[in-house]
Amino acid sequence: MKPPAKFTSVHAGLFKYICDCARGAQDSVLEKLREETAALGEIAVMQIGPDQGAFMTLLTRAIGARSALEVGTFTGYSSICLARGLPENGRLLCLDASAEWTAVARRYWKKAGVDHKIKLQIGPAAASLRSLRKKDLFDIAFIDADKTGYDEYYELALPHIRPNGLILFDNMLWGGRLGKGPIREPGGRAIDRLNKKLARDPRVESVLLSVGDGLQICRVRER
Repeated sequence: MKPPAKFTSVHAGLFKYICDCARGAQDSVLEKLREETAALGEIAVMQIGPDQGAFMTLLTRAIGARSALEVGTFTGYSSICLARGLPENGRLLCLDASAEWTAVARRYWKKAGVDHKIKLQIGPAAASLRSLRKKDLFDIAFIDADKTGYDEYYELALPHIRPNGLILFDNMLWGGRLGKGPIREPGGRAIDRLNKKLARDPRVESVLLSVGDGLQICRVRER
């Protein structure tokens, strides 16, 4: 007899319940940032959800991270969540190609009181990652940029993540379309290839979670 599937489909009411039951659910700074980002229109889909943000803060704090790397900052929601998980003297390096969207992020970093932890570098992410020095090491990284570039960002970031550090990837379920059949979009195909690569990569231990649009978490093994 086939065992029952062990997952719960999330509807709008249940998602609100999940978010309402997270610590800091009524955070006024993040609520205002969500509202301002939503007003941008369809592009607002690039912002992570409140459940994922709360999880990332908890995860950052739980591993005792003191340094973090973010590839793809947009309007700053995820960077605030990462920075809040760091100690007061922690550091977060944000890499993004858009001065326009990160201008919003800068305002909200100040409102959240985490701007002193964050350094923003504007430019192509791959070039910024290549410019890192060998001694630049991070405890946790979050990759949420152009999907066709994920594998390259992974390979460039991996040498800069300490053993037992974490690398997180967003949008790894591609809107729930993975597992249903062939994917036509280049971004979706890139995500599918990377998911399968990470499952076999001996350099990391990985798990794909159905948080948000899919959150892939990789622990970097001892080198």
